[in-house]
Amino acid sequence: MFGIGVPELILILVVALIIFGPAKLPEVGKAIGRSITEFKRAVNNDKEEGNDAKNSKADK
Repeated sequence: MFGIGVPELILILVVALIIFGPAKLPEVGKAIGRSITEFKRAVNNDKEEGNDAKNSKADK
């Protein structure tokens, strides 16, 4: 998707480990995961609402 390979991922993880430290890293990962999940849920909800609006117009 973004052209990120294994070396880039390792570099990102090392930088994150240096910045946040080993104690905070799981908390940061959990927060990022929740944010991504909430974003996906919001996007899917918008798509469903858009489909409902289209179906309502077609019924009229």
